[in-house]
Formats: sequence, structure tokens, C-alpha cells
Amino acid sequence: MSERQSRLRVVDALLHRPPMSRSELGELLGLSRATVTALVGELELAGMISQRPEEARGMLGRPPLRVSLAADAAFAVGIDLGHRHVRAAVCDLAGGAVHLRSATVAVDHAPADVLDVAAELTRAVLRRADVPAERVLGAGVGLAAPIDAAGGRVHPAGRLERWADVDVADELVRRLALPVQLDNDANAGALGEYLFGAGRGVEHLAYVRLSAGVGLGLILDGTLYRGGSGIAGELGHVIADRDGALCRCGGRGCLELIASPVAVAELLERSRGEPVSVGRLLELVRAGDRGACRAVADAGTVVGETLATAVTLLDPQRVIIGGELAQAGEVLLAPIRAAVARRTLAPATTIVASELGERAEVLGAAATQLARAPHALVSRLAELEPAAAVA
Repeated sequence: MSERQSRLRVVDALLHRPPMSRSELGELLGLSRATVTALVGELELAGMISQRPEEARGMLGRPPLRVSLAADAAFAVGIDLGHRHVRAAVCDLAGGAVHLRSATVAVDHAPADVLDVAAELTRAVLRRADVPAERVLGAGVGLAAPIDAAGGRVHPAGRLERWADVDVADELVRRLALPVQLDNDANAGALGEYLFGAGRGVEHLAYVRLSAGVGLGLILDGTLYRGGSGIAGELGHVIADRDGALCRCGGRGCLELIASPVAVAELLERSRGEPVSVGRLLELVRAGDRGACRAVADAGTVVGETLATAVTLLDPQRVIIGGELAQAGEVLLAPIRAAVARRTLAPATTIVASELGERAEVLGAAATQLARAPHALVSRLAELEPAAAVA
């Protein structure tokens, strides 16, 4: 194995796992203690790895060192294009949002204007974060629509019809002069939770995004799964009520019509006879309002019943519930768990709330570029070595 390959394996292992000791790293990679020590030493000297004592109470003697990537060794921009918002953040290798800005925008109808806003927010967060330009790997974009894997464009059958002919990545490359990668927002959320949140260290997980749309992101064997054409995980358009209302997709009774926070808020609005926004719905749930709690719990039951098929087929270790409706907490989670338990034979699957909240998609979008960090860092180290030899 070449020195470059060994370095690459070390950096890649540290990117995808919590801090570990050198002996754990060596065991994971099948490398000798001496080799790991040498590799960690040179990467630390180059500012790419940090070693810190393990925090342990009551431990006698010197605590072991835990090895992790230096958070400031590389950065990426994450851009989250929801149906009603644009967010941009500069993220470091530890998943920290160095700086984040957002704007309320009607994303569905004016792609060029929305991309202008996204570019301006990106420039603003880069200026504010003041990170070295050579350490910015690029920008990842999570868009609330299915993405065609072959062409990297919005799938024509998706919700954002006016975006179908827009090459989002190319348009943002032109505006930002950075590499850009586009993905579905639920995929971005799954990646964010896998690397930095409730899914860290879990190789098989499902991320359910309950927002203006309902989506499912899948990490299988530690890899983001997009399906043959890139539209795997469109959970919102699985039929939940065969006699239900007509959906924009042409189907009837789709889950999105029942369990999106907008749909639940509209249901409560009709019940109360007064305007109820998603924000107001969540306020009422937190206050213990019986009608609001019942509406959310009923939605949770339908989500669990629909999700149960995916759990049975894919057997994820963990299901993570994100999006705006996840802010309802156990009022939502408990009925999801109960419905999945009734309809599956998967006792090992745990169902938890997102740890990252509204940051899941923007951090996951950035992570599509941070995934390039191992190659970028090892290449940077190779460039430094001739200069060090000359000196």
C-alpha cells in the first residue's frame, strides 16, 4: 500500500467516525501502531489532524489521546433550497456551521431570482466566516425536489415544474466560481445526520423529512442510496388513503396530503375556524392544546403506518425524524413508534428525533463537498512536502 493510500484511509476513517484512539484507528484500518503513529504525526504537523486527551472522570494516569480531523482543515458551503426558504452556511469538517444566513423566499416559482438570493447569501457567509479560499472545497445544494441522477437536474415529475429545465449546479458555478453538487433535500438531511447528528456511527439509517413536502433519505451500508434514477425515497407520494384527496402528482391520498406540517395546520385551521400557520400549530402543541396534539398524533400514526413498509424491506438500524413537524417531539414520535411496532418485525430499529433540526439539510448539503476532503487534504499534503524539502 502506498503512503498516499495509507494517508487517504486515515483521513477518510476520521471523517466518518467520532474521535478515536490511535490503537482503535490502527485496528480499524489494519495498520501497525508504528505506521499509525507516523501517519498521525505528519498529518498533525500539517494542521490536518488534532489529538486531544480523552475526558474521563476518575481515570488514573495519563488519559489516552483521541484523534480527529482538525475542524478548520477544510470548509464547504451548504445551501438549502426549501419551498419557502433559502439557507446558506459555511461548515467545517466537524459539522460546525461557522456562519449561517437565511432568507424567506417563494422558491417554487422564480428559479433565477432564487439562485441569485442563494449566491448572495453564500457570498455573505463566506465573507463573514473569513476562511481561507484555498480551504473551501465547494458548495453542496439540497433542493426540495427529486433529482434525476443521470442529468443532475430536477426530475420533470417533481413539484418544482419551473425548475425542470434549470441546470442548478451550472447556474451556481457561474455565480460563485466554486464546484457545486446538487441533491434532494431529504438526501442532504440524511447525510447531515449520518455525519454530524443522530445517525453518526450508524451504517443503515432512514431520515424522514416532514416539511412542506415529505421525503425519505437513505443511508445503506454507510452510503447514500439514491436509486436507479435518483428519486428513491419519495415517501410523500406513497398512498396512505386510497379514497383521499387528489395530489399534485396525480395520485390520490398521498402521505404528503395528510402528514406534512402544512396539511396538519390546515386541518386544525378548519377545526378551529381561524388561521393556523405551521408555527402556530407547533406553539399549540407545546402548550398542550388537545386539538393540536390530536392532529399531530394522528399524522404520526399515518407516517408510522406508511413508513413500516420501508422499515420491513430495508431493516434500518435507526429512523430519524426531521423537518418542521419533528419539533412536536414525543407527540409525533410516540405514535410513529407505535405504528411501526404494530406493522413490522424489526425490533432493532430505533426511531429518534433529528439532532440537527433545521440545520440538517444545510449541513448535509455541505457534506456532499466535505466528502471530497480526504483526497483534497492528502493532495494538499503532497504539495507541501516539496516545499518543505526545499526549505
